[in-house]
Amino acid sequence: MSFSEIGLDQRLVSRCESLGYKAPTPIQMRAIPLILTGVDLIGCAETGTGKTAAFLLPVIDRIMRVTRPGVRALVIAPTRELALQIEVVAGQLMPARSLKVVTLVGGMSMEKQLQGLRTPPAIVIATPGRLLDHLDRGSLDISRVETLVLDEADRMLDMGFWPDIREVLGMLPEKRQTLLFSATFSPEIERVARSTMRQPKLIEVSPRGKAASTVEQTAYAVASESKTALLLHLLEEENQSRVLVFTRTRRSAERLAHILQARGHKADRIHADRTQGQRQSALLGFKQGKHRVLVATDIAARGIDVDSISHVINYDVPEAPEDYVHRIGRTGRAGKAGKAITLVSPIDELMLSAIEKLTGKPIRRILLPDFGGISLSQARGPAPRLRGVR
Repeated sequence: MSFSEIGLDQRLVSRCESLGYKAPTPIQMRAIPLILTGVDLIGCAETGTGKTAAFLLPVIDRIMRVTRPGVRALVIAPTRELALQIEVVAGQLMPARSLKVVTLVGGMSMEKQLQGLRTPPAIVIATPGRLLDHLDRGSLDISRVETLVLDEADRMLDMGFWPDIREVLGMLPEKRQTLLFSATFSPEIERVARSTMRQPKLIEVSPRGKAASTVEQTAYAVASESKTALLLHLLEEENQSRVLVFTRTRRSAERLAHILQARGHKADRIHADRTQGQRQSALLGFKQGKHRVLVATDIAARGIDVDSISHVINYDVPEAPEDYVHRIGRTGRAGKAGKAITLVSPIDELMLSAIEKLTGKPIRRILLPDFGGISLSQARGPAPRLRGVR
């Protein structure tokens, strides 16, 4: 099936063809026709499958067909990086930039955002906090919004943004279309979504929590104090073109990036303590090949769309199993092969088991005794004896 066969305006079809999109992805094929009819929709698909275009294409299509004043579509994302990435994709998909798009995120010039809002844009992309800042100031009017998109809504719930979202919902027209897209859904987010949507259609292109089949997953057993040495070994031994390394804390990301730089690796870092300018510079350097390694906290687990990331390395195992799926989804995108490596100390085994339970797939263990690695059975220790049982 082609983009023209799913009901898109020919101008958008031409844009897709010029970008090299030969055919809709499964999520696009199922979601776009439904969104064009105006129904509410919950879309669940593994990361890297084209979810952003799945909601942007029909949103742009509907705005282009009927001219009306005011903000027509509002897209809310949990992080600045994801919001800015959505803006990039919107610019690529839009025929001759026919619609005005403004992105509102923290850490960037409020004055420039106010200037951009003086003439109301057709589409606003925003993070929750900065969106409320503008609504409180009266610099943004969302009373004419026809389509609300909640992207990565599960992440917004995890980050404590849901009270802000509810406040925004109270300012939107009651009669609107609401779209919710994410790679994974918890039962809690589904209940919240259904309470704010009108008889939403549910599309699941892949089982919830499933990692992309194009990603080869392995776990290296390692002593906690040997993780850095093992990482350096892997960076020198593996055939890696572009590597994204995840840590659990900002301090760990900062420390690790400095160690890599001292050892001659071209590396930079992204975490919440860095300014927006520093984060954008690090990401641009990574995209352009200036840095082979980017060290990041989970702020980068969603919203980083960089071509040809060959490896994702989990220096720290994520505490939330869903974050593992998002992390490794930065590689193996658009049908390309990728590798995900997780460094697992004995204390991490329970978290890795939770990840395997979520994904429904065992992760192959690799034992390197030189780095203090021990087997899974050793990590778990002997089975506990029960009182009264001999």
